[in-house]
Amino acid sequence: MRLLEWQGREILAKAGIPVPRGGVARTPAEARVAAEGAGGPVVLKAQVPVGGRGKAGGIRPARDPHEAEVVAKEMLGTELKGLPIEALLVVERVEAQEEHYLSVTLDRRTRSPVMIYSPKGGVDIEEVARTDPGAIRQVHIPPLEGPLPFRLRALVSLARPELRKPLAEIAGKLYDVFVRYEANLAEINPLALTAGGLVALDAKLILDDDHRPGEQFAGLAEAVVDPLEAEAKAAGMSYVRLEGDIGILGNGAGLVMATLDLVAQAGGRPANFLDIGGGARAERVRKGVELILKDGRAKVLFVNVFGGITRCDEVAHGVVEATKGLGLPTVIRLAGTNEAEGRAVLARAGLVPVRTMEEGAARAVALAKEAR
Repeated sequence: MRLLEWQGREILAKAGIPVPRGGVARTPAEARVAAEGAGGPVVLKAQVPVGGRGKAGGIRPARDPHEAEVVAKEMLGTELKGLPIEALLVVERVEAQEEHYLSVTLDRRTRSPVMIYSPKGGVDIEEVARTDPGAIRQVHIPPLEGPLPFRLRALVSLARPELRKPLAEIAGKLYDVFVRYEANLAEINPLALTAGGLVALDAKLILDDDHRPGEQFAGLAEAVVDPLEAEAKAAGMSYVRLEGDIGILGNGAGLVMATLDLVAQAGGRPANFLDIGGGARAERVRKGVELILKDGRAKVLFVNVFGGITRCDEVAHGVVEATKGLGLPTVIRLAGTNEAEGRAVLARAGLVPVRTMEEGAARAVALAKEAR
């Protein structure tokens, strides 16, 4: 269950983590009231479960309550990255002297929570990990012991000495939120240093769908679902919209994730995550390709399928049917059950599959660059 920012903000506030003054608004009039409560210039933030809202126009400033109402009229009822804006978070504008990153998530390899801190917040933590891995500290937390003080001190040791104690206090409270709400992810980015101290300027919470009943979950609801994600789910597939231009289709979450990584390593940017699942027939493959193309951003299609219970010839038929007449550059890697038959289907359609995932990723990236 992915919560919207305003829901996560309320949970952080209840846990004693400082947040900016303000409130949620579903009408322009409510935006004006929230701005009045903030007591000064505000920021209006579209409440949709996607990243990159600022660059997409989903975060806008307002100098006073009147302007906040005007901006709200312009934002409410529109769409951001294909999702309807039905609510806004209206909060005081905060001047950040520094921006930090803090989160708790699950490390499935160690089967334990891991806390992550960086003094370089405000940007994608994946980018920090790639360009400056020394600026990230990870500390695994044994579930039966919890975040003992020495672990929290180790977590925030990259911070300036005078910030380590308040950072550790907030980290402990965030871990409590993570456990109490049975979360898969609890993230603050940025955790800003202001003239008044540390303030959580954003809140991202993803709760386990199979959480136990409890009063803490009363009133919480899943964030607005991406229409393509909902359509994929109805068809028995898993779809996640990303920011790139290379459409990815595979069978099995692990294989699709590996494909995303290979595309990124080759210098490309995936447009989506799409897992067609096991045993997919031609019709489901065709539907999967159509979902990828509906988004309108994919310049190249990269199909990576390992045939176990999934037959490669069925995949080939579905890809050929879905891409017929589109002129969309398509890269296909098939391996496993009925591989030879699948290659024959592709050959008759003028498509030549690659032999390896690495080769496919490199070719897809090259084709995407040509199409830009």
